[in-house]
Amino acid sequence: MATENLEKFRILLLAQRDDLLPTSEVRDESSATVHLDQQSVGRLSRMDALQSQALAQAGKVRADRQLRLIEAALLRIDNDEYGDCRECGEPINPKRLEVDPTSLYCIHCAR
Repeated sequence: MATENLEKFRILLLAQRDDLLPTSEVRDESSATVHLDQQSVGRLSRMDALQSQALAQAGKVRADRQLRLIEAALLRIDNDEYGDCRECGEPINPKRLEVDPTSLYCIHCAR
């Protein structure tokens, strides 16, 4: 892949990473253990708190996974392996990479 395209995707990936990092830190706090006083809080309030905690934990898992994918893509750029399909070795269409810059496979091998 051409150097100017690699730099474009590096900037895109770094921006995505920067967007996810603060969100990941907030989710750490949101997914903390729920502590409620059973005397003063009803069962429905506890269920709401537990549901909110579960949603926050699921969001954190997704954000952490996306951060790992972004870091791996940045490493592939550094190693001059970015933009090539892991399966067939052919170049991944740049339009596909614009939609998902962490893509590992061309459209044919992804199916």
